[in-house]
Amino acid sequence: LEVCQERLIDLEKLLENPSDPERVRFLDGEDDSPEVIMKKLEQLESRLAVKEEQSLEKDLILEQVSRLIERLSSKAEAGKDDTLALAKKVNDLQNKIKDITRKMMATVAELSVQQGDALKLQQEKNGKDIELQQCYVRMEQGEPPSPEIFQEWQRFIETEKRRLNERETREQNERETEHFLLPGGVMTQAEPRPQAYAPGDDVDIQVARPYGAHAPFKPSEPGANMRHIRKPNPKPIEI
Repeated sequence: LEVCQERLIDLEKLLENPSDPERVRFLDGEDDSPEVIMKKLEQLESRLAVKEEQSLEKDLILEQVSRLIERLSSKAEAGKDDTLALAKKVNDLQNKIKDITRKMMATVAELSVQQGDALKLQQEKNGKDIELQQCYVRMEQGEPPSPEIFQEWQRFIETEKRRLNERETREQNERETEHFLLPGGVMTQAEPRPQAYAPGDDVDIQVARPYGAHAPFKPSEPGANMRHIRKPNPKPIEI
């Protein structure tokens, strides 16, 4: 360890030796004379004075600009309320412009649809006019205006006939229903009986008339035993 420390000290001394030619490196060039150095110093001083003057001028300009900025800042602070009101108005106007633009776009779209419908209706009208002229020509020739109109007319006639039959059937049913209507306005499903012996409606008291033993009657329906009875064959009368 001591040997190493001594070796380290020797190396440090060798490294720090200023007289070692390998350690010293001389600079190239020549040194200026004192007169040249003084001239350069004067030039540097004059340049420094110019720079100081420019710096003072810039400081003055900076002060003036700072004052102007302060004035403008005060004016801006004073005009903040006006600016805010103006900004609100601008926003309102922009919103109105957007709404109007949307409405205009919707109106234009609706107008396009209406134009398409109008064009379609115009084409249909032209087609109907041509069809109408053809119908007139067919009618002049004694033919139906068109097969569709003829079929529609046939359906109309059939409908009218069906309505007439339904009305007649309804009237007949009403007439048949009158037989089952009692004087008191009550409906009955019983077979109607001969009421020839009953007084008319103009009589206050509905009392049966005394016909005696030969009152009118309704014959009963023929029964099943009628098949055993032969129909009489009347003989011709000879005069």
